[in-house]
Amino acid sequence: MGGAAALEKLVPVLLAFGGGVLLARRKTVPPEASKAFADYAFLFAVPCYLFGNIYASDLAALFDWRAIGGYAATAAVAVLCVVLGAVAYGIREPRAIALRVMAGVQVNTAYFAVPVFITVFGTAAPIFPVLLFQVCVLSLVVIAIMELGRAGAGAGGPGSRLARAVRASLVTPLVLACNAGILFNLLSVHLPKVVLDGAAFVGDSASPVALFALGLHLGGTGLGLRDTTREEMALIAVKCLGFPLLAWLVCGALFGVRGDWLAYLVLIAAMPTPQNLFIFAQRYDVGVGLSASVVIKSSVVSILLLPLWLQTVVP
Repeated sequence: MGGAAALEKLVPVLLAFGGGVLLARRKTVPPEASKAFADYAFLFAVPCYLFGNIYASDLAALFDWRAIGGYAATAAVAVLCVVLGAVAYGIREPRAIALRVMAGVQVNTAYFAVPVFITVFGTAAPIFPVLLFQVCVLSLVVIAIMELGRAGAGAGGPGSRLARAVRASLVTPLVLACNAGILFNLLSVHLPKVVLDGAAFVGDSASPVALFALGLHLGGTGLGLRDTTREEMALIAVKCLGFPLLAWLVCGALFGVRGDWLAYLVLIAAMPTPQNLFIFAQRYDVGVGLSASVVIKSSVVSILLLPLWLQTVVP
């Protein structure tokens, strides 16, 4: 894809995101409203979109095991690099290391990847296998470390706290919608057209609303580039440059992934750090300031680099 074509593809993304920033900066819409828009997208619109698309998808094509294996291997290498980097930086506390792994390896699917993929490819279905891997593997590892290192919080011992956290992560609307779509697809359950049309109608709003919410949040908080620490810059560089480059090398050269799937995986890896990082940091009282800064700044860097990635990996 040429540079001009890449920019044309991103015009809707920039319009929705930039509109949120502008309205928040001019105080036309209060930045605090970003939470309501984000909750609508995360809890309702994106699940509706994913359910309808997964239900109607060819699951054999959607679950390309070579591509998924390549992405899992890429994530494992990236996790190791972040852990070694954190230790070399002098960080020893397991929860602090786990938070940095999440910052450098996990991707913002609901608020960022879904709208970008809908705009560029016309579908966000390829994100689904990575979403499940991220929730069912990466997030559970982070939750386990956080819960086991959390002293005196909540009723019961570490095992019961961990079980509650795992259960909560697996019953989020995103995961439930994806699993329901798979189940109904495999069982060939016939759903009335009115149900699918309703899910499509709501799902079509996911992309602009999610980007608008992100823009509102950014417009309200600002950037503060001057106070960016070297550690923050390193994590953002890993997330926005190192991880997608690693995906390109590992998936393409080692696993032989080619064509559309290689483009999908590199672009997914290039998505910013998820907003859940800040939620985890607040819940477990570790690296709150670092997480907020990385989430916001990686989002801006990802938008700036998207034309480059599109021009590089999309035919």
